[in-house]
Amino acid sequence: MRYPGAADGLSALAGGDEDGVMSRPPEPASVSPVLIGIALAAPLIGLALLLGFPSLDLRWEHHPSHFWLVSGVAAVNVVLGVLVSEAARQRRDVRLFLVSMVLLTSAGFLALHALATPGVVLAGPNGGFALATPVGLLIASGFAAVSALDLEAHEASLLRLQRPIRIGLLIVIVAWAAASLFEVGFMRRVFETERAPWLLAVLPLGVAAYAFAAWRYVGIYRARRRPLPLVIAMSFVLLAEALLVVALSRGWHLSWWEWHVLMAGAFAAILLAARHEYRSERSLVRTFRSLYLEGTLERLDERQSSALTTLARADSEGSIDEAAEDLRTEGFTGDEVAVLVRSARQLSTLEGLLRRYVGPQLADRLSEDPRLADLGGDEREVSVLFADLAGFTSFAEGRPAPEVIDMLNTYWSEVVPTLVDREGGLIERFAGDAVLIMFNALGDQPDHAARACRAAIAMRDASERVHAGSNDWPRFRVGVNTGPAVIGNVGADVHRSFSAIGDTTNVAARLQGLSTPGHITIAERTLREVRSTGDGDVDVVPLGAVDLKGKAEPTDAFELLSIGEAGASR
Repeated sequence: MRYPGAADGLSALAGGDEDGVMSRPPEPASVSPVLIGIALAAPLIGLALLLGFPSLDLRWEHHPSHFWLVSGVAAVNVVLGVLVSEAARQRRDVRLFLVSMVLLTSAGFLALHALATPGVVLAGPNGGFALATPVGLLIASGFAAVSALDLEAHEASLLRLQRPIRIGLLIVIVAWAAASLFEVGFMRRVFETERAPWLLAVLPLGVAAYAFAAWRYVGIYRARRRPLPLVIAMSFVLLAEALLVVALSRGWHLSWWEWHVLMAGAFAAILLAARHEYRSERSLVRTFRSLYLEGTLERLDERQSSALTTLARADSEGSIDEAAEDLRTEGFTGDEVAVLVRSARQLSTLEGLLRRYVGPQLADRLSEDPRLADLGGDEREVSVLFADLAGFTSFAEGRPAPEVIDMLNTYWSEVVPTLVDREGGLIERFAGDAVLIMFNALGDQPDHAARACRAAIAMRDASERVHAGSNDWPRFRVGVNTGPAVIGNVGADVHRSFSAIGDTTNVAARLQGLSTPGHITIAERTLREVRSTGDGDVDVVPLGAVDLKGKAEPTDAFELLSIGEAGASR
């Protein structure tokens, strides 16, 4: 059986262990947009106060604090960027790759800025290293804006460009470092702040790029209701504010330190949100699931579904441990495999129960085409076998219920495998001592009349063997009819039954009522279908035209004695 959409349903099927491994994270608590707006506006309000009242904009020049703050944020950001990049590589997701480039670009240039701290690495200030941070933020804003676009149509092209982009970024960072050390061109100047005339001219573009990206990531958050896209949107706003502060602040004053804090806050927020998701998912690739493109989510669901199907099949064959080991070699983590195995075992159990109630044919078809479960139906030619135990009521009277149930189950255990496994009958329902079986219910048995007759003979013979060991048990009587019927689902959304509706079923029940215990009555239409299709020599005894309840005209009926081997099931 195939399990579509398994990735979204794993936690519901498998539950969650005490550590919450792979269990579906709870919906995040809603956060007031007003509170978010106040939090994001606070840095700009603070900057305005510092610039409007210069006496508040105190100077604090402490080189070790600057070096360790900047280098520490850069180091953490490199680690985060590498993790995001690895998840993007494993899932071949372009958006996540571009987010990793935002982090790595910012981290790389921020590390260069740390070298601008006088007296720590270099003896004095350096213009190129001083300008590194705003340059990195500008480049990163481009990656952020592109990551927020609809990338599905360009996914293949961008995937091919991942390696060149990474190499290109490394070349740019190394070239900037070299030009700074050798004081090439404008880098000979020592800037009081991280400003240069040309840089100020392009800063608004970076601010606009971050704002656009933040707006689009809010849309992703609204669609998926996971915290990580919202946190990234807020972080992009903080990076945009950092660019504004760079343009307006005074070196080594509180306003200047503010953009350092803004960048640290932006990256710390992403790190904490990713940590929260990882604690819920326990899988690197699923940690960033809420950021993936739709195409990536479809591939991830298909991969999980395929793995779950393989494990469920292996569980039924007793080889689930070997199949689980194969998944580990294919890149699934230990936690993912553990949950998939637990889910597969539960699904295998559920499938076994389903097959016992609806039969293997219907279960397989429902798996292939879930629309088969929709209410409604289609008319097709079928053969219907109706059987019950003559004298069941008098037998059950006065006997303990367990004894009656045991008798019924003994009969059904003997006859059902023949009806279902050999002849492919679809059991529409058990009704105590009665059973209704359809042939060609799914439109895949052109020899349905012969199948029904062979099933009736097998049912009679099997039940006679059971009866021989318990002479006081009732015996089956069988009726078979062929004709059109509406095959489909009747009921309601909460409960429905796959049924055959129409006169063909009613006639089969009436023919069964004409039969005596241990005998089979078939309709003339059934006999004609078997003979016309050459599905075996049929031995019958004519019963003549019989009156059936609810029928205006008599119906020709026959007692079925045997059917030849030419009709062996196909």
